Amino acid sequence: MDKKALVAYFSCSGVTKNAAQTLADAAGADLYEIKPEVPYTSADLNWMDKKSRSTVEMKDPSSRPAISGKVLNMSDYDIVFVGFPIWWYVAPTIINTFLESYDFSGKTIILFATSGGSGFGKTVEKLKGSVSATAEIKEGRILNGRVSKAEISEWLKSIGLQ
Repeated sequence: MDKKALVAYFSCSGVTKNAAQTLADAAGADLYEIKPEVPYTSADLNWMDKKSRSTVEMKDPSSRPAISGKVLNMSDYDIVFVGFPIWWYVAPTIINTFLESYDFSGKTIILFATSGGSGFGKTVEKLKGSVSATAEIKEGRILNGRVSKAEISEWLKSIGLQ
């Protein structure tokens, strides 16, 4: 890949982390974990509980969970892959926090996700407001299960990145 790429991901259970590591390896990209300032517990992630942290955050579109740490050299990257588990048919609001923390003007953002059953839904639409108008945000792929480096390389080729 001629352009410098970053794979930034948010993962609670390790599934998205595994997909992100394989993607970074296949794309020759740097890897960055989006870590919440306050880590999520299993109780926080209980979507059946209407009072759980994740449910409360997802019901409030203005929710912006704080992130611990920063990408120090974001201006170096042309392409930023952003990965996350699908929550309530969209990206968790911590992804909005991440996108609103940097200037993505002129950059390409390619989303990837893991999901227990749903697709991207309105994810791109819901994230567009968190980046500058000159940033291009694209729906990438759902990378469930043990995705191989070869599968990801095929996907990258199909979108002109390899």
